[in-house]
Amino acid sequence: MELIIGATIVGRVASLHRFPVKSMAGEDLTTAEIAGTGIRGDRGYALIDRETGRVVSAKRPRRWPRLLDYQARFSEIPGRTEALPPLLIICPDGTSMSSDTGAALDTVLSAGLGRPVSLTSIPPEGARFEYHWPDQPGLWYQGRFYRDEVTEHVMPPGTFFDSGILHLLTLASLAELRSRVPGSRFEPGRFRPNVVIETTATGFVENDWVGRVVRIGDTVRTRIVKPCIRCVMVNLDQASMGPDPAVLAAAFEHNGGNIGVKGDVLSTGAVRVGDPVAIEAAR
Repeated sequence: MELIIGATIVGRVASLHRFPVKSMAGEDLTTAEIAGTGIRGDRGYALIDRETGRVVSAKRPRRWPRLLDYQARFSEIPGRTEALPPLLIICPDGTSMSSDTGAALDTVLSAGLGRPVSLTSIPPEGARFEYHWPDQPGLWYQGRFYRDEVTEHVMPPGTFFDSGILHLLTLASLAELRSRVPGSRFEPGRFRPNVVIETTATGFVENDWVGRVVRIGDTVRTRIVKPCIRCVMVNLDQASMGPDPAVLAAAFEHNGGNIGVKGDVLSTGAVRVGDPVAIEAAR
């Protein structure tokens, strides 16, 4: 493995992804500006269920079965200010609307999703969402088995993130799952990462990164705080891959339900596809 000052290079950035609206399809990037809140604009918006006040999430697919069929992208590159630029929302029928249309967009989204919703970039105080554990045996998490249950999750204050603000995933982990369950498609699009990393190592590589500091490119440093526990979303039809309940089952059977890792940002900057990824020496 190649060495740089104080760190060991373990791979390179294979792809970068931003999801401007929570639980909608997002956009692929060649360059991403990473701030203290993650990739600028990532999960910058969300829909609010006006009947319940909860944040809308595809983690409850029976209530929001079409949410992932909508795509969001920014009309311009988000700048280094708190204000986000307008969004372009592409509907399942191919039509598109700007977030600048306000109430008109909310009306279209409410009709398409079957419940009254409002698009916002301001997280409500105590923001929370619901998620569904599917009827699959073996889903052991936080000291109990979950099966066909709806539970509730509180978001970190002032954000639309589930937990952790930067999601890293190695192609090695997907290749490992693919080798164990060859009948399923384990592609990055199912797992909605921000940074996909190609490594020379094999297996569930990023498991060993928890508690370590990862450098991406010239200036970005992220402390890996936890493995990424997977949920029902990986089973759903994303990026035209079709639904597949074996995906979540494989994550739990072969790696305790974890695929990828979540990190906090220690230092900011731009990252690009092809940039080196390195692990800092333990202190």
